[in-house]
Amino acid sequence: MTTVFITGASSGIGAALAAQYAKQGAKLGLVARRSDLLEQLRSSLVNPELHSVYALDVTDHAALSAAAANFIDLHGVVNIVIANAGISVGTLTEYTEDLAVFERVIQTNLVATVASFAPFIENMKPHATTQSCRLVGIASVAGIRGLPGAEAYSASKAAVISYCESLRVGLAASGIRVVTIVPGYIDTPMTKLNTYAMPFLMPVDKFATAAVEAIASGKSYKVIPWQMAGIAKLLRILPNWLYDYIFLNAPQKSRTKI
Repeated sequence: MTTVFITGASSGIGAALAAQYAKQGAKLGLVARRSDLLEQLRSSLVNPELHSVYALDVTDHAALSAAAANFIDLHGVVNIVIANAGISVGTLTEYTEDLAVFERVIQTNLVATVASFAPFIENMKPHATTQSCRLVGIASVAGIRGLPGAEAYSASKAAVISYCESLRVGLAASGIRVVTIVPGYIDTPMTKLNTYAMPFLMPVDKFATAAVEAIASGKSYKVIPWQMAGIAKLLRILPNWLYDYIFLNAPQKSRTKI
């Protein structure tokens, strides 16, 4: 039976991925800050008794490591780890008070991805040649090019993409596959806060189906939805002057304290 450990599991993409894997009969380890939301999620899943919940902040590395150790003790080999926990908020460098927000975003989106994977690598290595073992980083199209007003978010997700690429090559000989999932606009509580148009907005359950398929195939890098894949490729090759002209007056995410 497949075992899956998911951070940021209580809502949005994390909850949708949990539902997909539960339907497939997987045993889940579900991580989020709020225990009440985690319990609600577990009770809604197929075979709730198979799933474990861990109420913690992913920036608490000791707590995260302890949860990983418990999940390994319960199930032995862990097949899939999905580092999904993330914060999306507007930041502007000119405001000194945004520095603390910037640090929080980097710690949650990037450093916690590392902390989520680290406890499982040695567990996976002896099994990766005979079983499917995946480390999955949830990035964002916002990490392809820096978006105005999203300095922390874009920087963190660009770093997740590069980090996962580095890890993928480094672990290739072990048989562990590192998969980078790059969502475009997905209909979640996070994107409902956006006040601007979101092209190709995708229902979260459809996103989860596509993501689970990409993870199963061991695909190294997948932009979802497919329409965003072409835009992502175009963004990569745009010269700076043209990119700057196009995005100069782009709408920006609201600043807020976190």
